[in-house]
Amino acid sequence: MATASMPKRRQKGGDETAVRERILDAAFAAFTKGGYAATRTLEIATRARVSKRDLYALVGNKQEMLIACIRARAKRLDVPADLPVPRDRETLAQVLASFGTKLIREISHPAVIAVFRLAIAEVVQAPEVARALDAIGRETSRAALRKIMAGAKASGLLTGHPAELAQQFAGLLWCDLMVSLLLGVAERPTVREIAGRARDAAAAFLQLHPLPNDAPTA
Repeated sequence: MATASMPKRRQKGGDETAVRERILDAAFAAFTKGGYAATRTLEIATRARVSKRDLYALVGNKQEMLIACIRARAKRLDVPADLPVPRDRETLAQVLASFGTKLIREISHPAVIAVFRLAIAEVVQAPEVARALDAIGRETSRAALRKIMAGAKASGLLTGHPAELAQQFAGLLWCDLMVSLLLGVAERPTVREIAGRARDAAAAFLQLHPLPNDAPTA
């Protein structure tokens, strides 16, 4: 009896995961189309083809759905586990260029730009959207950059506060691209353009922060 029931439990768990993903996809579509404040849970349930009872049981209320949508996209902005630890300036340049490429590629995705536009549009009626985006989404990328800068500082390749260094690199990386994307006056960069932009930002950043006298050379 026990062996027969286990596949059923596994199947149920898998079904619930699939339904939860469907709910989050429906919620994201509804939020970006009609706005967070104006979207009703019944509309999300209808889009996801589930009952409101299942919706609340598997995900939660509307704010919890929003946070789950943002968190799912924020996971893609963490520092990749396979990035090398910067031990010299050449490796540091490669790490910054690699992460910068990932950052622009993920954040410039139309779905992510839609989240930013949603947060801006709802800042008066639903400020929790912007707070969630800042605390979960933007903080993920900031923390990842701080981690890279802290590692470079520990290796003697940089001086200064990791948070300030991260902010400087992000500024060089984005310039006015994000504003242009939000306004719809610029197209999403191509893969080649993104890579070139990230390399240029890494080179400019390292020029602004020369190798400390006591740091190891490449």
